[in-house]
Amino acid sequence: MNNRKLRYGVIGAGSNAERKHLNNYMNLPNVELVSICDVNLENAKRLAEKYNINNVYSNYEEMITTENLDLVSVCTPNYLHAEISIYALLKGVNVHCEKPLAVNAIEAKKIVEAKNKAGKKVMVGLNNRFTNEAVYLKKYIDEGFLGEIYHAKAGWIRRSGIPGRGTWFTNKDCAGGGVMIDLGVHYLDLALYLMGMPEPSYVTGAAYNNFDHTTTRNRNGYQGNPNGIFNVEDSALGFIGLKNGATVNFEFSWASNIEKDKQYVEILGTKGGVSLINGELKIHSELLDTCVDISPILNPNIKLMNEFEHFTNSILSGEPLMAPAEHGVYTMDIIDRFYQAANRNEPVFFEKEDKNKILLLSSSF
Repeated sequence: MNNRKLRYGVIGAGSNAERKHLNNYMNLPNVELVSICDVNLENAKRLAEKYNINNVYSNYEEMITTENLDLVSVCTPNYLHAEISIYALLKGVNVHCEKPLAVNAIEAKKIVEAKNKAGKKVMVGLNNRFTNEAVYLKKYIDEGFLGEIYHAKAGWIRRSGIPGRGTWFTNKDCAGGGVMIDLGVHYLDLALYLMGMPEPSYVTGAAYNNFDHTTTRNRNGYQGNPNGIFNVEDSALGFIGLKNGATVNFEFSWASNIEKDKQYVEILGTKGGVSLINGELKIHSELLDTCVDISPILNPNIKLMNEFEHFTNSILSGEPLMAPAEHGVYTMDIIDRFYQAANRNEPVFFEKEDKNKILLLSSSF
């Protein structure tokens, strides 16, 4: 493997850029933190000082054209993901883009087109694929221990978890949608990824905006503006029919009158089932004519897969990505159809002529 250091920059100086990207890339020996960019120059300067980054910008185009970067993290509001990623790719820079890849499948496909034209890599920041539990489950399922998978459930429901009324999260022009794009993209993606990303047949569901008037159901640390825009859904519930005959139920909410928050994926197969509920992994099967529940013990001190090391290794060695841009297109296509179904109050089908709209998945990513 090539041992040279990759020149790295981050675009967006918010909490996600700091907690996730900078805190991880700084620990990789083959990465050099070169530059940071944010339209709020003070935020960029604050993180630059904290992480010993020498070069600070308020314009991402200037940073990319000046710094001769190998990769960038795109940690901006959703509506900027496609614009920035495409620009970086066409300038020869690999992109680690936070989820969702774009605000819709059309923009996501444009990112894939730019990636293919430039011959560079794009990885979507789907961090839930990289937990020890998910890595173990993927191998367990791929080995056939569940038999034929016929149903899955996925959800992330919060009691008080609105990311601040009037922030970009609650503005459709900035986010592209509400809780479905914010939380749904995590656990719906995880369920479908574990199932092998089967081809969808139809989507149906409903979207609700029941808490747009409140200022008391914000997520901890998110203040928001009581007079700010809130024109997206705070709850999304739906059902996906897959062309292989399997089905998926999902539910996502920023705020709901429930006892406690819950994050989960459950997958049912003919030989067994698995559940990952609030981080607790269980396998459900039958041994010696008796139903059994197994709790795998995964060593938390051993990281089975590191998202950031994985991306840099892929850039340097060419190994396939676990979360390539094509997967972002697949998920956004389903989310687009969900919004259509919720708006029409009827199922939306993936017609035969749509077959090419979901890019074929292969090991060549």
